[in-house]
Amino acid sequence: MKIDSQHFVQNARIALDNQKLQGALSRFADAFPKLRQQACDGLPEFRELTDIARDIKDHTLENLDFYLEMFEARVAAAGGIVHWARDAEEACSIVRSICTDQGARLVIKSKSMVTEEVELNAALEEAGLRIVETDLGEYIIQLRAEPPSHILAPAIHLTKEDVAETFQGHHHDIERGRGPVERRQLVEEARLVLRDEFLNADVGITGANFLVAETGSVVLVTNEGNADLTASLPRTHIAITGIEKVVPTLENATTMLRLLARSATGQEFGTYTTFFTGPKRPEDPSGPDNFHVVLVDNGRSAMLGTDFQDMLRCIRCSACLNHCPVYHATGGHAYGSNYSGPMGAVLTPSLVGIEKTGHLPNASSFCGRCEEVCPVQIPLPKLMRHWREREFERHLAPSTMRHGLKAWAIIARFPRLYRWVLQRAAGFLRSRARGSSEDGTGWISRLPGIAAGWTRYRDMRAPARATFQKQWRSGRGEQA
Repeated sequence: MKIDSQHFVQNARIALDNQKLQGALSRFADAFPKLRQQACDGLPEFRELTDIARDIKDHTLENLDFYLEMFEARVAAAGGIVHWARDAEEACSIVRSICTDQGARLVIKSKSMVTEEVELNAALEEAGLRIVETDLGEYIIQLRAEPPSHILAPAIHLTKEDVAETFQGHHHDIERGRGPVERRQLVEEARLVLRDEFLNADVGITGANFLVAETGSVVLVTNEGNADLTASLPRTHIAITGIEKVVPTLENATTMLRLLARSATGQEFGTYTTFFTGPKRPEDPSGPDNFHVVLVDNGRSAMLGTDFQDMLRCIRCSACLNHCPVYHATGGHAYGSNYSGPMGAVLTPSLVGIEKTGHLPNASSFCGRCEEVCPVQIPLPKLMRHWREREFERHLAPSTMRHGLKAWAIIARFPRLYRWVLQRAAGFLRSRARGSSEDGTGWISRLPGIAAGWTRYRDMRAPARATFQKQWRSGRGEQA
């Protein structure tokens, strides 16, 4: 798992200065939250379903070994094989061995964040295999040699002109008109190129949205149908996913599916929702001859029984990214991890350690929107705070932050000193304000020193002349 989160601050500044990226992010920030809200408003029991989904995931995690063993037994009964991978290296080795045993040369893939996490493409390419991503967004960024910038829409940082330029640099045999770039034309061009890859592939690799323990089924949800073709056309289907994706029953899976699309894209249901159970049977008209499931741990079991177990409830809907003001400002690449936004700020340190990822849990305003929209009620701000505490305890946080917090802790022990300091600080901030508002304050466009970061890209409201405590005491006096 490639990690570059230590450069988050520099990456964020570059992103904030990139006008093309800011335009793409602003369009995204407006669209997904509105679509989600409309979809949730159309389902009166949505909130009740999130309670049920939370309980399903909590129950499963408390009994994870039981349900994983049940899943393995059901897959075997259906003619498939389950493989267990302790870490990324073992996961890549297992998939590589399966491909080698099948004499594969061409491998097609549908979108899978776990394969990004374990860097599967690079491992297979080193073994001499040709890998082709079939999700349109993943295909685009594969051509550009870029990591995904969003767990749901990996190419969301690009414009249609960027995509057209990328295709022109790789699709040399396709004739193009001279008119303006149209999205439909780009989709048709990708479809034309990928059709032969689907038909000629030896192995198809997918992820899994859910695993159903009682049937041994792998559940895949897409809007393009590419995962269905990837799983059914090649003679071998490999599903690779994290151990936390299992749910006990088909009924549990359908409950999750009612929440997934609404939270992710604002749809009532994914366009293509398919349950794959084992290889092709004699009476089946199509399907793979070989069916493999690779269950990846890679640090997940170490989260069980800890403060971070709740993170394993995540169903990768991306609702937290879609509503996060920090993600809206910087995009996904700034995080330096395959998992970005609030969920990445918790999950990535859990998988690779806080030593390499200290900036991620600090990349949050703690506004709470991520927790509010999470369909399985993960307390993301609390979990990010836990990581901040661990970072502070291990002296990994910047010295200015540590000394500042220690000074604040000392001052906060003495109420009179605390109020005196706050009054002086508020007065200084008001002196930097421009304009005025109804209560006599204004807006601050620039602050000096370590506070400069607050106002580099946004204005800050100056404090009111009367503090909250002063207004509260005044109110009590009036009531008396």
